[in-house]
Amino acid sequence: MLTEQQGKLLVKITRNIIESFVKGEEVKIPGKLPAIFAERRGVFVTLEKYPSGDLRGCIGLPYPEKPLIKAVKEAAISATQDPRFPPLGKDELNNVTVEVSVLTEPERIDFKSPEELLEKIEPKRDGLILKKGWNSGLFLPQVWEKLSTKEEFLENLCYKAGLYDKDCWKSAEIYKFQVQSFKEKEPGKI
Repeated sequence: MLTEQQGKLLVKITRNIIESFVKGEEVKIPGKLPAIFAERRGVFVTLEKYPSGDLRGCIGLPYPEKPLIKAVKEAAISATQDPRFPPLGKDELNNVTVEVSVLTEPERIDFKSPEELLEKIEPKRDGLILKKGWNSGLFLPQVWEKLSTKEEFLENLCYKAGLYDKDCWKSAEIYKFQVQSFKEKEPGKI
């Protein structure tokens, strides 16, 4: 677990990475960082329009394959290039907030029935990964704010995975994880 101070530092570094990249400058990472920044962690960087809160980009690495600081750098740069949106422009830097979500390692949920799966999911706490064949999709726990029922959450996760059967979740692999989230209150201010 990161402390509040470490989380604020992580968001500040993420903001600096994004600004440097978008301005075409060299992206630098501070040399002396807390030891936890060297631990392998999954991470997502979310950009939202300010003040509307509309999504502007969200990319991450769900599995702990890289040290946290390297994963943040990769996710931050990728979030500015989210294929669902035009690349983030310099003129937008003062109009987006940065959120960093540090993930626990995803764990497969074993279930024998849809009802059993639903019992094992906790809204507003669990993020989910759905895998079926070559398709997969992920929702951070923050998505519960927009999709409040378990069924609606899972149905929309099927669509995000590119599977257009809203009940695909009943026969898919489902993984759950939790996040520690740190977010700017307004652009550049934690």
